[in-house]
Amino acid sequence: MSRNYKFHNPEGVYFISFAVVEWLDVFIRNEYKNIIVDSLQYCQKEKRMQVYAWCIMSSHVHLIFKSGGTQKPELLIGDFKRFTSKAIVRAIIENPQESRKEFLLAQFRKAGNNASNVNEYQFWRHDNHPIELWSNKVLDEKIDYIHQNPIEAGLVSRAEDYLYSSAVDYAGGQGIVKDLIIAY
Repeated sequence: MSRNYKFHNPEGVYFISFAVVEWLDVFIRNEYKNIIVDSLQYCQKEKRMQVYAWCIMSSHVHLIFKSGGTQKPELLIGDFKRFTSKAIVRAIIENPQESRKEFLLAQFRKAGNNASNVNEYQFWRHDNHPIELWSNKVLDEKIDYIHQNPIEAGLVSRAEDYLYSSAVDYAGGQGIVKDLIIAY
């Protein structure tokens, strides 16, 4: 468990962002983003994670979630990050089209050498700051912030047009992560 996770209320709804080491733009390839999507869906089904909103940017992920099972939120996110870290590094290694393979792996190895809890490659940064969303106003602000990220980055002009986000769900459509908890 990372020393930076501070989930004080195990039953709370949390906003969390986690970034790739050095803020590297790993999620410019859909196959790496799809690992995140598949992992979110697995956590929903098998670990009872309740997902309210999410967005995958080029170097980081935003997520609003609640641990719906008996697992503490910090352990749920720790498992999620551990699994996705290994799966994405493996996908990079095995991807013959990955022109940045050596560079990315060197950065992950360098970060891993500087971390006491990593064997070889460190993919995610350790500085997480979970924020409990204690009111509907704060929840709405964070959902809006998440959905505006692709617009601010110049990826789309309408939030609901960005595939790797829950914005389409909030616009009345169906996104690629099913069974979201829509907060109105």
